[in-house]
Amino acid sequence: KNRGAVAMGYVKVVKSSAYFSRFQVKYKRRRAGKTDYRARLRLVRQDKNKYNTHKYRLVVRFSKRDVTCQIVYSTIAGDVVMASAYAHELPKYGLQCGLTNYAATYCVGLLVARRILTKLGLADTYTGVEEADGESYMVEPEDDAPRPFYCLLDTGLKRTSTGSKVFAALKGALDGGLDIPHNEKRFVGHDGKKMDHETMGKYILGGHVEEYMETMEEEEPEKYQAHFSKYIEAGVEVGEMEDMYKEVHEKIRANPMAEKKPRTKPADAKNWLPTKISYEERKERLKAKLATLME
Repeated sequence: KNRGAVAMGYVKVVKSSAYFSRFQVKYKRRRAGKTDYRARLRLVRQDKNKYNTHKYRLVVRFSKRDVTCQIVYSTIAGDVVMASAYAHELPKYGLQCGLTNYAATYCVGLLVARRILTKLGLADTYTGVEEADGESYMVEPEDDAPRPFYCLLDTGLKRTSTGSKVFAALKGALDGGLDIPHNEKRFVGHDGKKMDHETMGKYILGGHVEEYMETMEEEEPEKYQAHFSKYIEAGVEVGEMEDMYKEVHEKIRANPMAEKKPRTKPADAKNWLPTKISYEERKERLKAKLATLME
């Protein structure tokens, strides 16, 4: 044995005052687990020689009952939303149920694309894919016209696995006429080697839901009644899904803009701040106080 070696006992690491005086708290949205700042930095950072040119993002977010797609650019003061579309708007276009599935997410992506192009006056120049079939499409710039609207896909914290619904929104925006750099490897129907466009077309038009409905109706009728109750209530039957989604796409293209509701003042407007009194009222109040003190 090495007699010179001394056995070290357990040493407790104590965080000193120097540690705490230098501790830097992380951003609020990082602490809440809402923002991936490493990804955000790469999406919003702009080259200095672009002279404050906006860098646009197609932001796709999912909740339990809704899908949100927004066209956003960032400034030092905060993010600015140029256009937005939501799954809860789809009933206006004829889609009453299944508002968060793959086909509905495609519709929301298509809606936000047509909405931003209409707002910028590019809707007639870049029409995109008139009839969705799942085939590859990339918008090409037109001669003697502004270039296509370019933006980047912002998936947030959503896992970008093959077949994810976030890419359904991407496909809808591409077919709507937006220029978004992408790769087909994560689209539904890609097996790692090649892309099956028929599978993509089937998912866009709700074919996968229709197959599941048909199977469940034959094998488990009771479960079918409960599971697809909203579809039954809306009168959607097996064999009608494809025509329904095609009709929704047509209505979105015909009128993509949201209706602006007129702003009206509430009938019983409440004022939480104290009402400012005039100089004359202040003098009268002071006289009343002095008279009370003199009594």
